[in-house]
Amino acid sequence: MDQPSGRSFMQVLCEKYSPENFPYRRGPGMGVHVPATPQGSPMKDRLNLPSVLVLNSCGITCAGDEKEIAAFCAHVSELDLSDNKLKDWHEVSKIVSNVPQLEFLNLSSNPLNLSVLERTCAGSFSGVRKLVLNNSKASWETVHTILQELPDLEELFLCLNDYETVSCPSICCHSLKLLHITDNNLQDWTEIRKLGVMFPSLDTLVLANNHLNAIEEPDDSLARLFPNLRSISLHKSGLQSWEDIDKLNSFPKLEEVRLLGIPLLQPYTTEERRKLVVARLPSVSKLNGSVVTDGEREDSERFFIRYYVDVPQEEVPFRYHELITKYGKLEPLAEVDLRPQSSAKVEVHFNDQVEEMSIRLDQTVAELKKQLKTLVQLPTSNMLLYYFDHEAPFGPEEMKYSSRALHSFGIRDGDKIYVESKTK
Repeated sequence: MDQPSGRSFMQVLCEKYSPENFPYRRGPGMGVHVPATPQGSPMKDRLNLPSVLVLNSCGITCAGDEKEIAAFCAHVSELDLSDNKLKDWHEVSKIVSNVPQLEFLNLSSNPLNLSVLERTCAGSFSGVRKLVLNNSKASWETVHTILQELPDLEELFLCLNDYETVSCPSICCHSLKLLHITDNNLQDWTEIRKLGVMFPSLDTLVLANNHLNAIEEPDDSLARLFPNLRSISLHKSGLQSWEDIDKLNSFPKLEEVRLLGIPLLQPYTTEERRKLVVARLPSVSKLNGSVVTDGEREDSERFFIRYYVDVPQEEVPFRYHELITKYGKLEPLAEVDLRPQSSAKVEVHFNDQVEEMSIRLDQTVAELKKQLKTLVQLPTSNMLLYYFDHEAPFGPEEMKYSSRALHSFGIRDGDKIYVESKTK
């Protein structure tokens, strides 16, 4: 059912967390907070308020009574206001300024691009460490204002904001460790490099579902731009060259990479994709969410050598020569046909006669007897067969089950079949 428009934060808070809708609970993040009732707040004693408030998709457009917010929310540390109708930063400021312990704030899918964020408003967010502005269409001017006023901001989410460019602020943000900026339209490396300038302490950069077409930066410059980057996601980017993958080795602290769904890897098999990437990135310990073990790395590096062994020298990647130094030049693996043998040449012994013949191994003992009937001049009902493996240390094995398939005996070329008569 659609929520009515024009609802306040306090109105929704009182409705959702009343005892009828939100009974007393215990557990992490769910401690009940019921302080003394301020004058004019008859609902105060009756509300069960956890430290994590989830008020998404409630039709909130404004703050409501600020004194009430301060009285109710002094202990709240996380607040989800996503998918509401907040379009005025002043109303957001009224809420946040009265939640002094707030560290996590989600404002995704609110039309806040319709107003300008002034520094005085942004100052009320100063204690926030994790801020989510996905699908808010927040301008870079708004982002710059936030960065200036949030000195402890560690994680920032700017997904689905239709960014085609990145705008650098006058000062950089040293506190930010994680940036999610997925599902935008950042195609040019000249824009991505600005993120390194803005956030020199960045540990994790998530660029999935952008259309980045190349990493165009000298190796030494990459190391300076992202000196602390440990994890990067380029999932479903537009990378088309192995040189772009090699560039990732220039990030001095990089340990984790996500590279699924890029055009470069589409022509390769699943095995080739992983092994060729692992072999090219010697410092990466986790690829596409899976740990790279020492054994997998060695297998991948050996695979890499064999993969390029017959490629013209001018087309061989530099990594090939590094691995040749490590392992030497490896011969291609022998191709082993593991399919079962379909026929065998055997010696058929009957009385004092020996006849060499080819038999099908997919047939049964009964069918073999029919094949031998003319040769040994015995009816199948009067025929005893014995199989002798010329390499086995044991004696002949009687083939007494008519429905047993010949391949189950392990018959090979050179083995012997002995035929005797039951009425001998």
